[in-house]
Amino acid sequence: MPRGDGTGPPAGIGCRVGRRSGQGCGAGAGRTSGRRRAASPGEKCTCPKCGTTVPHQAAVPCIQMSCPNCGTQMVRK
Repeated sequence: MPRGDGTGPPAGIGCRVGRRSGQGCGAGAGRTSGRRRAASPGEKCTCPKCGTTVPHQAAVPCIQMSCPNCGTQMVRK
């Protein structure tokens, strides 16, 4: 109730109705929802086709790198 005078929505109607618990009215999952953590410097990028591994480069996602042997898109493992 914005003014505190009882003119707000009736009981049971509001932000949480029809939505999953914990969401609505600004209670979303947050900034990192569905995202993977960043690779640490010691991790490797792997080719899913031939299995070649190369060290992960800072600020370059593995998926943007090509395998030096076969040219396939690398993945982080």
